Order: sequence, then C-alpha cells, then structure tokens
Amino acid sequence: MEKINRYAMIMAGGRGERFWPLSTAARPKQVLSLVGGRPMLAQAVDRLKGFIPPERILIITSAALVDVSREAVPELPAANVIGEPCGRDTAAACALGAAVVRARCPEGAFCILTADHVIKPIARFQQILEHGFSVAERGDSLVTIGIKPVFPSTGFGYIDCGEVLEDGDVRVYKARRFVEKPDARTAENYVQSGHYLWNSGMFIWKAGTLLAALRQYEKPVYDMAIAMLPVVDTPAFESNLTSEYNRLGRISIDYAVMEKAPNIVTAAGDFEWYDVGSWPALEDHFEKDAAGNVIIGDGAVLDSSGNVVVSGNRVTALIGVKDLVVVHAEKATLICPKSRAQDVKQMVQQLARDARYADIL
Repeated sequence: MEKINRYAMIMAGGRGERFWPLSTAARPKQVLSLVGGRPMLAQAVDRLKGFIPPERILIITSAALVDVSREAVPELPAANVIGEPCGRDTAAACALGAAVVRARCPEGAFCILTADHVIKPIARFQQILEHGFSVAERGDSLVTIGIKPVFPSTGFGYIDCGEVLEDGDVRVYKARRFVEKPDARTAENYVQSGHYLWNSGMFIWKAGTLLAALRQYEKPVYDMAIAMLPVVDTPAFESNLTSEYNRLGRISIDYAVMEKAPNIVTAAGDFEWYDVGSWPALEDHFEKDAAGNVIIGDGAVLDSSGNVVVSGNRVTALIGVKDLVVVHAEKATLICPKSRAQDVKQMVQQLARDARYADIL
C-alpha cells in the first residue's frame, strides 16, 4: 500500500561515457534503450509502479539533460525532473532531494535509486524497499541496500556488515564501515568472509535524518539544502540553485556521510542486480550465439567468438576475431578488446581535446 509520506529520487546525471559512441553528452545511456526495450531511466520509474506514484518520484539530472529526461518519463510532473546547474557529486544531489521532499512533506522519507541498474524480480525489490522504509521511518537510521556478492568484483565498493539487527524476510545488519573498490585479492577475501555486501548506491532515509547528518559532517552541503527549502516549487528555484551550487565543492554521499555516521544499517538485497557500467555488461542481458557472440542489430560473424557487436542501420561483419567490442553508431565506430572496455571513457576524454570531434561526443 502506498504511503503518502514516501518519495523516491532517481539520480540520472551521468554522461555514460563508457557507452560511447551510442551514449553522448546530449543523449547519455540513461535515456537510451540499451537493455529491456525502454530507456533505462523509464525502467527505473517502472520498478516503482504500485509502490510510489509518479507525483512523488523525483529525477535529479544535469540542467542540459532535463528535456531528454522528461521525454523518457513523460508520466512524471515536469517539476519533478530537476536539473543541477553543475556537477557536485552525490552528496549535493541527495541533499537537494532532501530539501524538495522536506518542503513538500515535512515528515517525508525517500529512497535514492539510480538510472543505470537492471533489477529483478521487481516484487522482491519493492519488498526490500518497503522494509528499508519501515526501518528508516521508525528511528533515525540511514539505511543502505547492500547486495550479496556473486563474484569478487573489483568494480564495486563494499559494506562491512556487523551485528544482525533483524533476521526475518529481510535481513538487516549494523553497518560497520564502507570500503572502497578493492584489489582482486581483497575482493576475494571479502566474498569468502561472508560478511561483506556490495554497496549498491541505493539508500533510504527520512529527509530530516539525512539533513541532520549533513549538518554534522558536511555543513556546506547542509547549508545549500536549507537555503533551497523556502524556494522549492517557486520561480526562484533555478536561480537560487545555481548560486548555491557554485559555492560547493565536489563530494560523494559516501565520503560526506556514510563513512562517518554511526547510525547506518544495511538491508541485504537478494534480488538480481546488475550495474550496467560498460559494453561487456550487455552479455548478461542478451542471448549469445553458439560461439558466445552477442549481436545487437545488424551484424554477422565468421570464425569469431566472444564478441559484443552493436550495429544499427547497417551490417557490421567480423571475421576471425574474438573477445572484441564493436559498436557502430551514426557518427563513430568503436573497436576494442573487451578487456579494455573501461578505457572507452579515456578515449572520450582524448577526443574531447580536439574540437573536430565535438559533434560525436
């Protein structure tokens, strides 16, 4: 049953550079239909159906992406898609969400979700969200959702889980500490220990609880949120946001609060969770041919194996190659080993230094 004091905030400000050349600054990955047949942002909203209605779902994105984000989720009120004038990392975004929620509902609680995850089954996801809200609402806990690791990932942060606080349908732990992305041996040790969870970047808290933590640990971000409270849903909102953001430095919510606060608990998420972070991640979501190739669009392979091919409006043919990413977009083509897919972002940065390539980025 919907609770009228519950909100959701979806962070959708990333540029998705690792999905270039399909993902560009003007149309980043969250508004593309990379998996699931709908924009990833729209899928994030779809996962909340029956749990939180569109009028209480906020999108925090960059000012340049407000229009394309509204196109992706037309069921949301236009005022709920909020553009940051400049990137100040996740602490500022979370604080801004707290200000909007607090202004609209003084006792409101909200969850932080992201626009680049694939999650299923939705029913279990919502069940864990429901439990996380109940934990956050009955006390002053900052709740995070941790994911049981299925392999020793070096690409995710981890949560060191301590005492089991609840052990019913949803297990809840006291969070001992947050740890950064580990090396391979450390990640293996974390998984084998059984008391570490992946840090999913999903959080649940009362707006007031988050603001109290920011007041103690990251006062400039707190001051921004308090300054924005009286102008939420007024014509002064955008101009005030610009002046407030210009005073801030960049800091993540993990550094600002989660690595410092003592009142953090973790709800264990046992649903399937995929962070779609680079081209090889698509292998988890599309059928492979007999040689292990994933072909999306018009592609053909001969004596080739283990490749990811993305090609629209023309045929891309591969002969005698293996373990490549090949992406053919309208204005650019990418070819790289799957093992180097994380370096696509570096290539985008290199191209950005040459004005000739401005229109393909």
